[in-house]
Amino acid sequence: MTIHTPPGHTPFVRAARMEWIKLRSLRSTAWALLLTVAGMVAVGVVTMANTQAPSPDKVALFDPTNNVLAGVALGQLVVGVLGVLVVTGEYSCGSIRSTLAAVPDRRTMLAAKAAVYGVVTLVVGEAVALVTFFAGRAALTDGVPRPGIGDPGVLRAVLLAGAYLSLVGLLGIGIGALTRHTASAIAVLVGVTFVLPAVIGGLSGPTVAKFFPTMIAGNSLAVAKPVADMLTPWTGFAVLCLYVAATLGAGARLLARRDA
Repeated sequence: MTIHTPPGHTPFVRAARMEWIKLRSLRSTAWALLLTVAGMVAVGVVTMANTQAPSPDKVALFDPTNNVLAGVALGQLVVGVLGVLVVTGEYSCGSIRSTLAAVPDRRTMLAAKAAVYGVVTLVVGEAVALVTFFAGRAALTDGVPRPGIGDPGVLRAVLLAGAYLSLVGLLGIGIGALTRHTASAIAVLVGVTFVLPAVIGGLSGPTVAKFFPTMIAGNSLAVAKPVADMLTPWTGFAVLCLYVAATLGAGARLLARRDA
């Protein structure tokens, strides 16, 4: 049965409202996002508390902003897996049939899921990146140069690190739409974000590895000072946006062709 769309409400708005209700009603959503916040802040504070003052020959390359945002590696895993579950969770329990009865257009359904989860993770990502920066900055010991939010490149690094979490979450939704299976989707996500960049980076250096999401996050987005042989911050951000668009587009195409 198709749910009637009230006057003034487009099918997308109706679908987005439904996805918002589903997302906020799941306890796992709150716990996963709370784990992301706590993990990123804890990693940032511990990392900064153990950061030592650089030797004179390394002052020019010293980037404490990159250190304080080290917890992004943990946050991306939690947010990405939750993004996968936003799609595959409904297939595993069979509730996808009810969702498609209410929103027959599968592209609209996927767009609504991506929009709602993307906004939620963007808000959480930016908030936790800012909190982590100031908490980690306060944990620096005396003698270690403290980065200021107004220093060149610092605010950009913090904001792009927060946006990265949202992009990984959307990547998880796209992979979930492609596979519709939780275990395989998580395996692909972990492989792309952790395994492949480590293996390829170890074999061939940064030439290819710099295009993987985790490498872009750690060496292009969350840096106040450029890193040699890596993508620039905005090039890395554009590459990630292309990955997300391609994954969601392919996922929407397959969803439209398959049975529920």
